[in-house]
Amino acid sequence: MSRVRLSGWGRTAPSLARVLRPSSEDELLEAMSEPLIARGLGRSYGDAAQLGGGLVIDNAGFDTIGPIGEDGLVELGAGVSLEDLLAVAIPQGWFIPVTPGTRQVSVGGMIGADVHGKNHHRDGSIARHVTQMRLISPQGPMSLSASQDPELFFATMGAMGLTGVISAASIQMVPIETDQVLVDTERFEDLDAVMSEMERSDEAYHYSVAWVDCMTSGAHMGRAILTRGEHAPASALEAPTRRGPRPARLRVAFDAPSGLLNPLSIRAFNELWFRAAPRRAREEPQDLASFFHPLDGVRDWNRLYGRRGFVQYQFCVPTASAPTIRRAIEMLSASRVPSFLAVLKRFGPGTPQAPLSFPQPGWTLALDLPVGPERLPGVLDALDRLVIEAGGRVYLAKDARLSPASVAAMYPDLEQFARVKERVDPHGLLRSDLSQRLRLGSAHG
Repeated sequence: MSRVRLSGWGRTAPSLARVLRPSSEDELLEAMSEPLIARGLGRSYGDAAQLGGGLVIDNAGFDTIGPIGEDGLVELGAGVSLEDLLAVAIPQGWFIPVTPGTRQVSVGGMIGADVHGKNHHRDGSIARHVTQMRLISPQGPMSLSASQDPELFFATMGAMGLTGVISAASIQMVPIETDQVLVDTERFEDLDAVMSEMERSDEAYHYSVAWVDCMTSGAHMGRAILTRGEHAPASALEAPTRRGPRPARLRVAFDAPSGLLNPLSIRAFNELWFRAAPRRAREEPQDLASFFHPLDGVRDWNRLYGRRGFVQYQFCVPTASAPTIRRAIEMLSASRVPSFLAVLKRFGPGTPQAPLSFPQPGWTLALDLPVGPERLPGVLDALDRLVIEAGGRVYLAKDARLSPASVAAMYPDLEQFARVKERVDPHGLLRSDLSQRLRLGSAHG
């Protein structure tokens, strides 16, 4: 078995590993005699789904999509992609209850990262909608639910594969009448205005997200485009349809030149993007793909950041620490470290039973930062300190450079997670580049 070079979507920390694609739980169990980690479609941004010098389990062999019941419950193989699931589900009138910003993720990866979406303030993370799963650990296969070994069930949510390899899961889908979303769009000239509006009326919408310009300063610092929506009923459209997602029509065929995304080019892009948005639009029909997964229209878009790649830094802070969002954007603007995309959302109640789950009630900001600027490492370290002081945390599914001390400060239940992991993996076989870098799963930190 030859070694394969693997990296996350940010392309910043590659490593070599052997890759195995089992097609049965028995075959997977046979592999549980050496260090390994599961991998879906490779959309975690950092080093969570790779293991240098070890074995990586490609979950694509677990690709069964069961029938969707009348109540919307469906059993899925962990290797099923969200794109393939939606191709089956949308024509039948069902949609995933929580979706990240891409369809190019596996069911197992969604659970391992405990993904959230534009509706977290209303519907929580995917953990709330998984009714049961099959987990293969070195101790053997087991079926889990929130009532059947709840400690291990929730420890698996957000654990990035460190409690075992998920082979299947049952998810409660939500009904839809069409493949459209009715979207309200509004432009705001500064950060305070958009955050005030989101606090005031987000609860009236299932889906809400704001694009924020981190390159402006002064009176227009953090100007934003807020988009919010609801699934469109058939009665709202002249010719309602329920079509599944179309494949990407464009592709980035080569790595962009280093430095293409610099303060000047990103500032120009942000200006065009902001001016192109309507000042105010109401109930504009948009197809599901455009609203939820706009970047999926371009394959390999991460190559736009060049060979050096990029860091996605996503953090959340409690509601009482909302001013931290402003301080973070002020820091970026003052440092002139460019952020190509900045996405702001509100979080509702998190999953406190899950020690490694990311969301907590409050605010989350995700930043795409090209690797290259000399000031970037120092700015990221300063952001870590800012987030810790605010009682917040960084999303491990996006991380590529945190320190063990920072993670321990952000995730106070690491000892609890270590105890659960030791129960199912007493010899520490389930590990990744991320877990080794951050010393996750060690009762001794």
